[in-house]
Amino acid sequence: MKLLITTGIFPPDVGGPATYVPQIAQALLERGHTVTVLTLSDNLDHHHAYPFQVVRLLRTQLKLLRMARTVYTIWRLGKKAQAIFVNGVALEATLANLALGKPLVLKVVGDLAWERAVDRRWSGQTFEAFQAARHGPKIALLKTLRAWWTRRADRVVVPSQYLARWVKEWGVPEARIEVIYNSVARPNGLAASSLPLKSAVRLVTAGRLVPLKRVDGILEAIAGLSDAGLLVIGDGPERERLEHRVSELGIGDRVYFTGERERRDALALMAACDVFVLNSTHEGLPHVILEAMILGLPVVATAVGGTPEIVIDGKTGQLVNARDGSLAETLARVALDLGLRRRLGEQAQTFVQEKLRPELMVERTEALLAAVAR
Repeated sequence: MKLLITTGIFPPDVGGPATYVPQIAQALLERGHTVTVLTLSDNLDHHHAYPFQVVRLLRTQLKLLRMARTVYTIWRLGKKAQAIFVNGVALEATLANLALGKPLVLKVVGDLAWERAVDRRWSGQTFEAFQAARHGPKIALLKTLRAWWTRRADRVVVPSQYLARWVKEWGVPEARIEVIYNSVARPNGLAASSLPLKSAVRLVTAGRLVPLKRVDGILEAIAGLSDAGLLVIGDGPERERLEHRVSELGIGDRVYFTGERERRDALALMAACDVFVLNSTHEGLPHVILEAMILGLPVVATAVGGTPEIVIDGKTGQLVNARDGSLAETLARVALDLGLRRRLGEQAQTFVQEKLRPELMVERTEALLAAVAR
């Protein structure tokens, strides 16, 4: 097959699609397919070479100009493709495909309408409440566009049963929805980094520093754990407020913000820690938890979205209620019990290695793309 993959982020960007797209593109190439990746990028001058073609468009252009160039470039590249696999810039890809008429597979890892509305402070609703609520014209337009481009896809891939249920609510027939769980493999030769934390137990969280990640709740939880320190991997609009909260709590010697790191660096930092914690109010299916599990880290996470599909409470991690304040108690129990940490970490690693092997994900994705292309 000749495939065009579109994405909004790609290395050196960090995030789920920036991890997934190079992984699936490489695997499909190794299976004999021709792959071209189109991505938005902050910088067009990148020295890292990939075995497949990567076409970068400047993310910082004026938005309407960027959208027009993206639509045109997808149309130009898509003329030679047998199928288009959309992992980002979904509106632009769908508009381009009105002229192309190519088979199109869309991967949905969240609700862009909800994310935009929350980021722009148009809504403070939870993911679930947002879906059913009636909104003003700006949000209504976002929801209409999201539903339109999702329904236009020949097939929709989601990484969790949780997201499959919501995509169905958007008007996509169940027969066109495919649940393919993400997978992860530990990079060859990965060695744990040295850490600036001197605490006896080192916790780590990773992700974009935005309100829904509730890193402040983790800071408050470890304030009462004198033996625990926290490594915060990532950056975002919440960082300054979080650093101020660290000062207020008097735990500056036990918390370290790394800023944004490339994936391998982030994994090396995680590998040096003892417990991974995620305190989000919403997750479609957090790829970073899979990365923690493959490293053998015990996971403490809120039971939201698709997280309980991979973090099985008491077996592959510990789940906490997002609203009942049980995070501190659970972290204390896991941090202080070395035997529990080892058991959870080993079982998590085994679960990922057996149930979420990259080969399974690639085989199912390849079969789906081939079926659509035919």
